Amino acid sequence: MKILLFGKNGQVGWELQRSLTPLGEVIALSPDNQDYCGDFTNLSGLAETIQQIKPDIIVNAAAHTAVDKAESETELAQTINTYAPALLAREAKLLNAWLIHYSTDYVFDGSGNTPWIETDATAPLGVYGATKLAGEQAIQASGCKHLIFRTSWVYGTRGNNFAKTMLRLAQERDSLTVINDQIGAPTGADLLADVTAHAIRTTQSQPELSGLYHLVASGETSWHGYASYVIDYVQQLGLELKTTPESIAPVPTSAFPTPAQRPKNSRLNTHKLQTSFDLTLPTWQTGVARMLSEFIEK
Repeated sequence: MKILLFGKNGQVGWELQRSLTPLGEVIALSPDNQDYCGDFTNLSGLAETIQQIKPDIIVNAAAHTAVDKAESETELAQTINTYAPALLAREAKLLNAWLIHYSTDYVFDGSGNTPWIETDATAPLGVYGATKLAGEQAIQASGCKHLIFRTSWVYGTRGNNFAKTMLRLAQERDSLTVINDQIGAPTGADLLADVTAHAIRTTQSQPELSGLYHLVASGETSWHGYASYVIDYVQQLGLELKTTPESIAPVPTSAFPTPAQRPKNSRLNTHKLQTSFDLTLPTWQTGVARMLSEFIEK
């Protein structure tokens, strides 16, 4: 099996290089790749690359994820999040290949407090969510075999993330203020990659599982709860910090104005995924604790 992976240097792409390798030959590309085109602003180059490689599976871990920048970079966000996935879907259909794609809770308006299911009405609040939704719709309309995984609050051990930022600030400051009215589930890039590999393996014998799924760690918290957990956990590991969990002040979203509006309800219901692929998803604390332990040990 030949797997073509786009976005190899991102948080999810990095983990996918590990998880996909047992399934077959993985050709992993980044935007600056020399041999093939991995640049999502070069649509003709992408098409040529796919036609040359003729993969059995295309995995798209590339995206314009700078939520605030997207508000002023509408055309760029549209090219990367909508037009490029549409092209991948078209080429996948021609090759009878599978397309694996990642989307976001930002396709919803963040209202209410019930976890979103796949069939709930979408209503993105900004450019990022709108372009990701259009990308989903283009893939579904193409008729190609596909798996679209909507996720949220993604972090990786590689590169920067919210937990590392909180740790750095907690070493510098006596107190912190963190938003407490946005609710979701911190989800590890390694979990996304492992579930992706499992789903690909399963769909080889059950192609009827093609479709849209929600994929996040189980449980829920606020950014304030996430920060408090991080600080408490590393203190238990013996790391000295100026900030304690008690000195993290909860504040509303309005305390930190941003160009793009954030959904307050980022909960995603994963029942469809778990029953379709016979999975039990770990709690968000499990993944965060593992990431923190690895980070502290370094």
